[in-house]
Amino acid sequence: MNALKPVLSKPWIWSWLAALATFAATALFTGGASAFGLSQATLTFAAFSVMVGLGQMLVITLGPGNVDLSVPATITLSGTLALKFMETEGSLVLPGLLIAIGIGFAIGAANYALIKLLRIPPIIATLSMSFLVQSLAIWSNRGLRIKPPEALAAFTTGTTGGVPNIALAGLVLSVIVWWLLERSIYGRWISAIGQSPFAARMAGIPVDGTRFVTYVLCAVLAAVCGYLLASFSGGAALNMGAEYLLMSIAVVVIGGSAVAGGNSNVPGIWGASLFMFLVVSMLNTYGFGAGIRLMLTGLIIIAVIVAASRPAGGKR
Repeated sequence: MNALKPVLSKPWIWSWLAALATFAATALFTGGASAFGLSQATLTFAAFSVMVGLGQMLVITLGPGNVDLSVPATITLSGTLALKFMETEGSLVLPGLLIAIGIGFAIGAANYALIKLLRIPPIIATLSMSFLVQSLAIWSNRGLRIKPPEALAAFTTGTTGGVPNIALAGLVLSVIVWWLLERSIYGRWISAIGQSPFAARMAGIPVDGTRFVTYVLCAVLAAVCGYLLASFSGGAALNMGAEYLLMSIAVVVIGGSAVAGGNSNVPGIWGASLFMFLVVSMLNTYGFGAGIRLMLTGLIIIAVIVAASRPAGGKR
């Protein structure tokens, strides 16, 4: 048991254990017949939560009060405008991605402009921005479902070596974010700001510049998610980002990142995202109604968070 203590002290391990337990419970109910299909679906849909969760994690790491509520609107607008720009042309797949990234950059910059220049709390600034962005999405979409280029649709719905391409894309983004946090000076800066903005300023850390970059990164990750989600779904829908508002925050909390800031956790984002999809699948498999499903989901999430908060020591 003592040998397991270093492992169990890692906050992210509990989300992974919960995901594995939920997967096993679902597979046992079906006799293992749908295990492969379940694993494919889980990796695919969890990857979208990972993309937005990574960005939200960076913002939350900045400290109390920092959160981006414009994520769903960013997903919708970037997916809509990127697909509208490509107009099913396979040669415009890369430019379409750049369009989505540019939209994310603009939204992230606008978010921080409201926070810094107008001194509006992040939760109010990003909520206000979400209304503006969603309005642009409604105006640009006009109720039409815009289809993605065939090559892009084939990529987002396909697999490589049996692994969904969307999951591989999420893994690449995770590695990039992990490198930024663990191997770059930006990672040290964002952690220091989350622990104490005043001390960070006294240490010469460019607090304002770091916060600006963080809000931009969050919006860019949401925009990339929107680009891939719209392509995967066969078109851009006005409500496609709605479920990722609470999801992007939930996976950060369940994954073991500190809500008070200063401590981020990339592996935990994956564990929490897998768990969130699997718990809904498990409850659906067992035939629970919507009300019972929501109640049990909440109780299970609370249990995981309580378990993760007990081990002492160890940042990750």
